[in-house]
Amino acid sequence: MFELRLLAPEDRVEVVGDALDALDALSVSVEDADAHTEAEQALFGEPGMPPPREGWQRSRVVALFDTRAKADEAAALLQAQDFFEGCSLAGIAEVPEQDWVRLTQSQFAPVEITESFWIVPTWHEPPAQAVQVIRLDPGLAFGTGTHPTTRMCLRWIATQPADVLGSRVLDYGCGSGILAIGAAKFGATEIDAVDIDEAAVESTRLNADANAVELSPGLPERAQGEYDTVLANILATPLKVLAPLLCAHVRPGGHLVLAGILSRQADELKEAYAPWIALEVADTEDGWILMTGRRAA
Repeated sequence: MFELRLLAPEDRVEVVGDALDALDALSVSVEDADAHTEAEQALFGEPGMPPPREGWQRSRVVALFDTRAKADEAAALLQAQDFFEGCSLAGIAEVPEQDWVRLTQSQFAPVEITESFWIVPTWHEPPAQAVQVIRLDPGLAFGTGTHPTTRMCLRWIATQPADVLGSRVLDYGCGSGILAIGAAKFGATEIDAVDIDEAAVESTRLNADANAVELSPGLPERAQGEYDTVLANILATPLKVLAPLLCAHVRPGGHLVLAGILSRQADELKEAYAPWIALEVADTEDGWILMTGRRAA
């Protein structure tokens, strides 16, 4: 495996990336060439939305090829193109052979939700103090317990046993299904887990089977009627759009639990949900917040 590294200004990133794809690169990634310096720039957007820009003012474009000859040929062809003006070749290097499976696994250790509740990958043994365990491996769908928003939702479930036990729960935007599985582990008896992504629905089904819990995964139309608890760990913008729908699914006296919200977005979420449910900040972690509320009985 050989890595071709290029430097490109922002306005050339897309065309260079497309050219590398056409030259049979195994993968193409774009990084901030000034990362970890004072010139580093933040560049991010919300899932499902177009990126704010294609790259940084100085971008590092990295392409992988399976042979040195292909990497050399790609470099030569690119440098001969008019659109390569302003770009430069940063180098070609062999990527050392590694046990990628073992390397990936080493990055995912058991995650503590509470002292007795843990998320544990299948290649790890549960910690001795773990009374309740969700077995979950990293996959295509969001939600492995490593992100603060997921941990806060699970922490809420674990600390509300009287409300969760025997309840009807909706996990809206289920991703890996981790919140629905958590609700099942703490005694919820009727659980719908829905997502617009069919891959997430399948991931939820497989993860539920692996954890020996019963729930009903599906596309959003599976969500029907009112629930004792509605969980939605998405992002602030879609949460605002979904306010009428999510609130309509909460039974009188039931709980609404929202995550994917930055601390600075609390007031706009309160305003969006005010016609139906009064939201309050229930938990915070690393700049993210958990917002909860109860529908009036």
